Amino acid sequence: MARSLALSLCLLVLFHGCSAYRQQSPSSQQNECMLNQIQAREPDNRIETEAGRIESWDYNQDDFQCAGVAVQRITVERNGLHLPFYTNSPRLLYVVQGRGQLGMVIPGCPETFEETEQSYEEQLQGSQQQGQGQQGRQQIGRRQGQQGQQESFEQLDRHQKVRPVKEGDVIAVPAGVTTWSYNDGDQSLVFVCLQDTSNLHNQLDQIPRRFYLAGNPQDEFTQQGQSRHSIARQQGKIRHQQQGNNNNNVFAGFDTRLLADALNIDQQTAQQLQGQNDNRPQIVRVQGRLDFVQPPESMREERQQQGRQGQNGFEEVFCHMKMKQNIGKPSMADVFSPQAGRISVLNGLSMPVLRHLRLSAERGFFYNNAIYSPHWNLNAHEVYYVIRGSARVQVVNDNGETILDDQVRQGQLFIVPQNHAVLQKAMSNGYEYIAFKTQDNAIINTLAGRTSVLRALPDVVLANAYQMDRQQARNLKYNRQETVALSSSRSFQSERASA
Repeated sequence: MARSLALSLCLLVLFHGCSAYRQQSPSSQQNECMLNQIQAREPDNRIETEAGRIESWDYNQDDFQCAGVAVQRITVERNGLHLPFYTNSPRLLYVVQGRGQLGMVIPGCPETFEETEQSYEEQLQGSQQQGQGQQGRQQIGRRQGQQGQQESFEQLDRHQKVRPVKEGDVIAVPAGVTTWSYNDGDQSLVFVCLQDTSNLHNQLDQIPRRFYLAGNPQDEFTQQGQSRHSIARQQGKIRHQQQGNNNNNVFAGFDTRLLADALNIDQQTAQQLQGQNDNRPQIVRVQGRLDFVQPPESMREERQQQGRQGQNGFEEVFCHMKMKQNIGKPSMADVFSPQAGRISVLNGLSMPVLRHLRLSAERGFFYNNAIYSPHWNLNAHEVYYVIRGSARVQVVNDNGETILDDQVRQGQLFIVPQNHAVLQKAMSNGYEYIAFKTQDNAIINTLAGRTSVLRALPDVVLANAYQMDRQQARNLKYNRQETVALSSSRSFQSERASA
């Protein structure tokens, strides 16, 4: 009896534990995935700033609610600075165009980049080289005496690592981690950013939130058709403005005197932090050029090569985790066909921080008329952004209904929910995309090709399932020797003519 009671209690605890986990998991959140239609979408909201623009897709649309994500396209013009901010959920960024610098401030990690004055010995050596001799030694000695108890090295600047970014880079940003970006290149720097609002690391709601630390940011997402949470947020902002606070960064909400006391600064500086006289939105133009500490490119490459040796992912400390990986290069391809194209995959195995964020990415490059094998994702939603070119795309739901049948083009976005089958064929101008997935190790199952589900079925099963003879079944299984990237000699125009 006692053993039976103990077993019952254990089962009860286990049941409640599993229930609690399900309540916190993305699958149990109220994502409406009974979709009758999916669209290839352009951004719905656009903010023009001093040195760039922020474009957002309406996350209230059914397909975005199903996937539990929000997406933005951020353009930073030359010498533009996207002000520091953090979000309530993890992000994946892809650099579509340009190059620049991205700063990431990870809480609790030390500032490992620093710039200091020359030491006494270095100054002395410089003085001697300039022929100053004993006079230079005396001048430096007087300067050291004036410094009193100060260290020989006076710190000029110290900060966390700033990462150079370029086209093809994927950057992982954990929830609550502050980032900023700067365009020091010769063309516009363009990011596509996915925010996984249904991620377990987000304990608020599924509203994508931006917490800016500077400037006077504007609303970045479409406010039409908002939920009651968004309406309440707007009402709160109106009250905030009625109280005389028109600035919207995090510091603005604090009492100026308390803030000055907390930071040990004067009230004028505190008012500058609050942006009381700053009407600039999220992206500002830098006066002159930003100058911060960075090692020479050759030293950085050498350090990266050393970091790759013996790295197994388990020995990485969070502060030193690899947060960036380029998947745009042909050499990074995981799937390659000279006739069809290539696919590169970035997941928790190749970039361990993605295991923590439970996100992954895929970069595709298809030649004209090539086909991405019809497939479905076993364990993830998928968000496609078309980088260049165009493709014919069809998505099919569990009722066998075509819920998307369209030609997608550069700059558009479409979502493929978990387990929904998708077929993509590149047009005559080719097809390039970046796909964000809501699992760190997303798995696909194909319907055509050497690794497809049809190839794995016995001939007799296929023959009886589709009312065909054994030879037809074998042709169905073995006509395609490629895996995922499939070649085709049929153009879209010829298919339409024969249809």
